[in-house]
Amino acid sequence: MNKVMLIGNVGKDPDVRYYDADQAVAKVTLATTERGYTLKNGTQVPDRTDWHNLVFYRQLAKVVEQYVHKGDKLYVEGRLRYTTFDDQLGKRHYVTEILVENMEMLTPKATSQPTPTTEQGKTDGSTTSAENNKVLPF
Repeated sequence: MNKVMLIGNVGKDPDVRYYDADQAVAKVTLATTERGYTLKNGTQVPDRTDWHNLVFYRQLAKVVEQYVHKGDKLYVEGRLRYTTFDDQLGKRHYVTEILVENMEMLTPKATSQPTPTTEQGKTDGSTTSAENNKVLPF
C-alpha cells in the first residue's frame, strides 16, 4: 500500500498550470515540523522541519488555486511518486512528490469585523462571519 498522510503549513502560494480542456495541476510545498525535546540528561534536541512537494490534479487543483495560500495549515492524503530527470549538464536529479487525493483545510477563516451600524441602528448589509464560514465539499 502506498499511502501518505501529512499535516503541515504551506510554504508559498500554489503554482497552478492549465493544460488540455481546462484541466489543472497545482504544486505546493508543505512544511511539517517535529517538535524538539529535552533528553533526561539535559541534551536539547531541536525542532526538525521537513519540506514536501505536493501535486494536485483536476478539480482539487482548482480548489487549491482559489483557497490555499502561503501559511495555511493543511491535512493531505495521497501517495508517493518518485521521479528522476537529467539536467542540462547531464546531472541526474531525484524528486519525491506526494500525489494528493484528499485535502482538508485546517486554517480557520479569518473572522470578519463586526457589522457596523448606521445612525438609525440599521446594519449596512454586509455579511457576518457566520455567513462567510461555509464548509466546502472536497
